Amino acid sequence: MSQLPFENIERTVLVKKQASPNFGIEPENRTTKEIINYGIVNIDKPSGPTSHQVSDYVKRILKVKKAGHSGTLDPRVTGLLVVAVGRGTRIVQALLPAGKEYITVMHLHKEVDTERIKQVLNEFMGKIRQKPPVKSAVRRVERTREIYYLDVLEIDGQDVLFKIGCQAGTYIRKICHDIGLKIGCGAHMAELRRTKVASFDESTKYTLQDLTDAFHYYKEGNNDKFIRKIIQPIENATRHLPKVWIIDSTIKPLTHGRDLAIPGICELESGIEKEELVAIMTLKGELVALGIANMTSEQIMKKNKGIAIKTDKVFMQL
Repeated sequence: MSQLPFENIERTVLVKKQASPNFGIEPENRTTKEIINYGIVNIDKPSGPTSHQVSDYVKRILKVKKAGHSGTLDPRVTGLLVVAVGRGTRIVQALLPAGKEYITVMHLHKEVDTERIKQVLNEFMGKIRQKPPVKSAVRRVERTREIYYLDVLEIDGQDVLFKIGCQAGTYIRKICHDIGLKIGCGAHMAELRRTKVASFDESTKYTLQDLTDAFHYYKEGNNDKFIRKIIQPIENATRHLPKVWIIDSTIKPLTHGRDLAIPGICELESGIEKEELVAIMTLKGELVALGIANMTSEQIMKKNKGIAIKTDKVFMQL
C-alpha cells in the first residue's frame, strides 16, 4: 500500500513517569464556540477560486478573524485544502512541509507503449531535481524533491491516470512535462486533484456549501451536530508528528516560552530524532506547543535532566 513517510513509522508510547491528568479538557469536549475559533476544516476545494479565496470564504462563513491554508493549489486544481481558523491558524505551518498525495491525468502527445510509460514513470521515484514552472509562487531555481510513490491507475490511449505521493513543493505539472520529455513524445497535465495532506484524506472532506449549511443550522437552528463534525480539533493537525506528554505543572512555564526539560515529561513516543518537529501535549491530549527535539527518544528515556524540546510555537492560552 502506498504511504507517505510518516505513515511508515511505527511509534510506541514510552512511559517516563506516572502522573494524573487534572488540568484542561479533552479537545473533543470543547464548546462549539471554542472549536469554531480554534479548529481546522478539511475543505474540498472546487475548480475556480484560488486557495487564498477559499480560506477567505471559510473566514467569512464562520465569522472568525483569521483563517490560513495548508499549501497552495492552483485555481483549476481541486481537492483537499486544510484550513485552520481563529487563533489556530499557525498550525498550518506544521502541515506545509508534510507529504502530499495527488491523482492526475497526464495527456501524452502521441500514443506510447504501456510498458514504456510504466518504465519511465518508475524512473521518477525517489529524489528528483525540479525547476518550478513559469507560473509558480516561488523562485525558479532547480531544487531537489522526493517522490515517495507513483502508481499507474489506468492508461486509456494517450491519457495516463496515476497517483503520486510526494514532498511538499513538488509541481505535478512539471513532472508531467518532464515525463513527456523523457518518453520523447511530450506530455502535459490535463487534470489534477489533491487527495491527501499529511494525515488528512478524503474521508473528512467537506465543501464550502456544507460548511455554510452547518453554520446556519448552528446559529439559526441551535443544532451544532453538523458543525462539530466538520470542524476538527486543532490537535488533529499534529497526527503526523511525534509527541510528548507533560505533567500539569510544566504547562504554564511552556506557555511563557520556556523550553521543555526532561523532568516535565510523563510520556513520549518512540523514534523521535534530534531537530525533528514535535508536538507537546497535556495528559488530556491538548496541544500546548510545537518544538524542536534537542534529544532523541532514547536519550530522553535514559537521562534525568537537560532540555529535551526547544519550544518553537506556543498554542495554549492560560
